[in-house]
Amino acid sequence: MAADFVLHKIAHYLDILPRVIGQWVAWLCIFLVLSVFFTVIMRYVFNQPSILLQEAGIWMHSMIFMLGIAYTLADDEHVRVDIFYRSASKKQQQLTDLLGTLFLLMPVCFYLISNSWHYVMISWRIGERSSEVGGLPGLYLLKSLLLVLPILLSLQGLSIILRSICRLKGWSCPDEFAQQTKLKGEI
Repeated sequence: MAADFVLHKIAHYLDILPRVIGQWVAWLCIFLVLSVFFTVIMRYVFNQPSILLQEAGIWMHSMIFMLGIAYTLADDEHVRVDIFYRSASKKQQQLTDLLGTLFLLMPVCFYLISNSWHYVMISWRIGERSSEVGGLPGLYLLKSLLLVLPILLSLQGLSIILRSICRLKGWSCPDEFAQQTKLKGEI
C-alpha cells in the first residue's frame, strides 16, 4: 500500500469527528438566537428575567465556539494573518501550515489539556452547578469542553500535518471536505 494513500486515509478519518461535530454545532446558532430573543422578551416585555434562559444562551455560545473551532480549521476558514501566506508558493504555504501546526497549534493544545485537566476534574468531583438560583445544573459538563476543544483541535492538527507532508512530497492528498464546502458555496 502506497504511503500517500495511507496518509491520505488517516487524515480523512481524523477529519470526520471535528467535521461531524461542527455541522451539528451549526444548528446551535438557531437555538442561541431563540434563547437570546426569548430572554429579551421575558425581561423587557413581561418584566420576568430568566436566569435559565440567560445561562442557556451563554452555554450555547460556549459550545458553538469550543466545538466549532476545529470545524473552522478543517474548512480552512480560520482567521489567518496572511500578509505573506497569500503571495507564497503552494510549497511555502504547506511548509507554513506544517510548521505552524507542529510548533504553535499542537503545543497550545497540549498546554490547554494540561492546564484544564485539574480544573475540569474538580468540577466533576464536586458536581458543580450554576451559582445562580434557577440556573442550569451540570456546569461540569460545560467545563468539560475545555478538554474537548484541544482534543478536537489536535485531531484536526494531525490531519493538517499529514496532508502537508503528503503535499510537500508531491503526493496527491485532496481535502474532500473543503472541496465539497467550496462547491456548496458556489451553487
